[in-house]
Amino acid sequence: MSTIIDCLKTRGLIDAITSEDLCERVKQPIRFYLGFDPTADSLHLGHWLGIVVMRWFQRYGHTPIVILGGATGRVGDPSGKSIERPLLSEQDLTNNVTSLRKQFERALDFSEGPASAQMIDNYEWLGKFSFLDFLRDVGRHFRVGSMLAKESVRARIQSEEGISFTEFSYQMLQAYDFYHLCKHLDVELQLGGSDQWGNITAGLDLIRKLESKTAYGLTFPLLTRSDGKKFGKSEGGAVWLDPEKFSPYQFYQYLIGIPDADVIKMLKMLTFLDLSEIDALERSMQQSDYIPNTAQRKLAEELTRLIHGSTGLDRALKATKGAAPGAETALNIEVLREIAADIPHTSLPRASVTGAKLVDLFVQAGLTSSKGETHRLIQGGGGYLNNQKIEDPHQKVSEKDLIGDRFVLLAVGKKNKGLIEIQ
Repeated sequence: MSTIIDCLKTRGLIDAITSEDLCERVKQPIRFYLGFDPTADSLHLGHWLGIVVMRWFQRYGHTPIVILGGATGRVGDPSGKSIERPLLSEQDLTNNVTSLRKQFERALDFSEGPASAQMIDNYEWLGKFSFLDFLRDVGRHFRVGSMLAKESVRARIQSEEGISFTEFSYQMLQAYDFYHLCKHLDVELQLGGSDQWGNITAGLDLIRKLESKTAYGLTFPLLTRSDGKKFGKSEGGAVWLDPEKFSPYQFYQYLIGIPDADVIKMLKMLTFLDLSEIDALERSMQQSDYIPNTAQRKLAEELTRLIHGSTGLDRALKATKGAAPGAETALNIEVLREIAADIPHTSLPRASVTGAKLVDLFVQAGLTSSKGETHRLIQGGGGYLNNQKIEDPHQKVSEKDLIGDRFVLLAVGKKNKGLIEIQ
């Protein structure tokens, strides 16, 4: 019978483990945790990888514990960062923790059962420490030489920005989290991205010194594309999981744009599709009759359904169909009302739209950065007005171009859309 470790390995979800003994230990149920600092009011697609790993563990009968960093979020983890994170206000941290709780409740199974997920804020224990008590009771167990040798610290020390004492102390806080959970909740395993290796091993050292217990760490790879870019970043910033910050339509379109070189890897790592189905898709991509973007559509459909539910997927598909350049779906006021919430849009006075040059409207809608860029776009056949290709760079918008006397739909290529609504 395969174990959770076997499952994760076959899907490319393991970067490293602290001991091969973990492979034997997970043959029986284990309690594990993964921490998330509330640096924003929404999770983003990079976080989803950690959630997937947790869900796989839960499927194999292991108990997940989500740690929300109400305390560590006040400090900021230097791992993977070239500059110090801006400090958040108490109110922002509290609001972020509340928002993230709701997202995790949808992502993991918190219903009663032997592997029921738990969610805890580490401010519950770290918030009780005074500075002097922490230095005396915890800090004395850390050797500065070992702390300086951590990759995240060493990289920052060598950078122009340097590292503050605040960030330098972060690994002690995370290590104490692991120790506290091990002692009080019998947690034996910490998960994290590959950039968390140093913080995880610091926790193992502290547990060994204070509890003489065996604990484990497992890291998963960070999401990167074949071109070296960070997966989960769009032109506008993070690909948020909150539909109010990044609509299901935008989410779906981002995934449709994943290169062929990355799509199979993402299907294995980010979805729960059976590997046999993914392998069949990969083989089909090598065939002469393969329909382009079939694998991307599968990725987009599976992931949109997982994160936004069937309703969110339906919205994304309807918006995609209605907003496709040259689409057979007739653009009317009902279609645009339906997709308005899912497409980036701007509101303008009627006088700024009717009679205006399209090259100006593209810039105002944020689809292009200049009139010259728009002019070249249209000349190259990449500009669309209401799903129809624009032939004349000097074309102006007339009253008859207003759909339902209210909307104008612009597009750059087939994916980048902008809806203008008449105020």
